[in-house]
Amino acid sequence: MSLDSTLRLLAKARGLSPTDIAMAIPKAGVATVAAWMRGDKTPGKEQLDALAKAFGVPAGALLAEIASTLDPSRTKGEHELLAAYRELTTKQQGALLEIARGLADVRAERRRAAKD
Repeated sequence: MSLDSTLRLLAKARGLSPTDIAMAIPKAGVATVAAWMRGDKTPGKEQLDALAKAFGVPAGALLAEIASTLDPSRTKGEHELLAAYRELTTKQQGALLEIARGLADVRAERRRAAKD
């Protein structure tokens, strides 16, 4: 789940509006909080800590979400693939992995054959 989705769910669960959240976050106005909740902007470390405190969740839960979306070793396509994978059921994930492994095996066999 993306950070903006997480923030929206937490706000809804706690009955907090962007205005309520902005009051608890240093250097963040209502427009900024709304942008975080839309996914247009990303909060900084201090703001994440304050968000976690406002929602009563560990800061690591929010930080882990950001880290997974900012992994520089992944391409945009890899991020999209991972997001789609996470939406699947366990059974669907297993089937998709089986297909992907099969495709990777075929590609590896072709490379070996080309070397010979």
